[in-house]
Amino acid sequence: MTLAALHKNTGAQAVLGLLIGIAFGFLLQKGAVTTYEVIMGQLLLTDFTVVKVMLSAVLTGMIGLYILERKGLARRHVRAGSLGSNVIGGLIFGIGFALLGYCPGTVVGAVGQGNLDALFGGVVGLVLGAAVFSRLYPSLSRGILKKGSFRSKTLPELLHMNQATVVVLLAVFMVIVLVGLEFMGL
Repeated sequence: MTLAALHKNTGAQAVLGLLIGIAFGFLLQKGAVTTYEVIMGQLLLTDFTVVKVMLSAVLTGMIGLYILERKGLARRHVRAGSLGSNVIGGLIFGIGFALLGYCPGTVVGAVGQGNLDALFGGVVGLVLGAAVFSRLYPSLSRGILKKGSFRSKTLPELLHMNQATVVVLLAVFMVIVLVGLEFMGL
């Protein structure tokens, strides 16, 4: 199936999304970031497993997206943002994280490995939170979500640098951080 055909086939997209989601959850579980103890260790700065997994994912995704863009197989769609939407989103995320100890990705992975706290606290919380937010969205979108609007820029645009240079510099930095964390036993 060609990319153009896949773009038009919503059924194939749903199957592909499900398979990628299952792989993502499997990798989160294998990376041990679906356990409460590891997540709490990260928040207490005693266990840097989450940072290492996330840095590895960002590094892989950054290089992968750069290659896909260069081959014409992907395009970025950078959207404008606002301070209000970032604050509200951060508060919603932070409250859920503080109450349960899972983020949305790890809560689903934790359900997959049988954690009932993640099922009843996390999934129910996600559904209720989404319902409340969608109910309040019309009034929020006219008010606080628009406060402090800004045009989104990519890092190369912000730094006035070539995209390849930024990718290489960030990749080197991330590898140094990952090696440093391992060297320090974190």
